[in-house]
Amino acid sequence: MQELLVDIDDLDELYRCYMPYLKTGGLFVRTNMRYEMGHSLALKVTLPDALEDDVITGKVAWITPQGAQSSNPPGIGISFIDDKTNLNAKIEKLLGTMLNSGNPTYTM
Repeated sequence: MQELLVDIDDLDELYRCYMPYLKTGGLFVRTNMRYEMGHSLALKVTLPDALEDDVITGKVAWITPQGAQSSNPPGIGISFIDDKTNLNAKIEKLLGTMLNSGNPTYTM
């Protein structure tokens, strides 16, 4: 299984990447690589101020192609499948009240 490295430096970037509307959570990953919907991947995620990486498996649930009209960066949204490290809960704890803001994200 292919592994993508996701290093998120700050909470604003985490907010723009997080996909809370997916049932098990997910992250948008900037990439120019082409993937198909449903493609399985492993993510090695470093959250802001984290001492260790979280490794999680997921499937492609969103694709923003190169040159999309929304001017969002190209990439894929990964829906979490195997969240043994409770990454989704960690993200929601870090984001707190930011989750209720109306600021745009990379997917919505």
